[in-house]
Amino acid sequence: MHAFRAVETAAYCPRKLYYRRRQPPDERDDAPDRVEQRRELAFEYDRLLGDEAALREAPIEVTPTQFRTRLGCARARLDNWELIVDPPERDVFLSGRECHGVAHKLLGGTPPSLSLVFAGTPPEEGVWKPQSVRLMAAAKALSWECETRVERVVAEYPAYGVVREVPVDARRTAAYREAVRTADAIDGPPARTTNRSKCSPCDYRDQCGVKTRSLRSLLGG
Repeated sequence: MHAFRAVETAAYCPRKLYYRRRQPPDERDDAPDRVEQRRELAFEYDRLLGDEAALREAPIEVTPTQFRTRLGCARARLDNWELIVDPPERDVFLSGRECHGVAHKLLGGTPPSLSLVFAGTPPEEGVWKPQSVRLMAAAKALSWECETRVERVVAEYPAYGVVREVPVDARRTAAYREAVRTADAIDGPPARTTNRSKCSPCDYRDQCGVKTRSLRSLLGG
């Protein structure tokens, strides 16, 4: 059985997952304080919207006006906004047929739903593919535990005031299944990614042996 994070990493870069698995468990990277601080914002929307001073001191990456506007749009758009703001359960461990991990918010309802909170930057629309895979892994685990279909889940990027509903559809499920197969199949180092933009921020780039080039060298400088 794979962790939600493992299939997310498999969708991002299988080689990164290979090197992470080789690292002793006690040496694997924990979420830095900055990540935890950003995630905590997802449980403070009401306070931040009602307290200008608190909002200005919060670790957000947009202006207070943008933050309020974006959350206001989400509140108007989403039927389960009250559950997102004040979830019945938080940080719940789920174990499905293929994957396990933590759902940051269980939203209840019929059919049930959940939310995962991401500390990074959201795309212009939707969610990044690896994060979509993680969301599907969580949705399938919740469906397995509740013995009922999960139709929609939620992705939150609280540092940017972005909250988006994500359908559990055939296309996203197919990407999740592919990531599970990839994670299952890794028993040696997979081929290096051709997308070098993934390499620079990777903690395993030295072990991987990938060579990244500066913009100046690419331009012949």
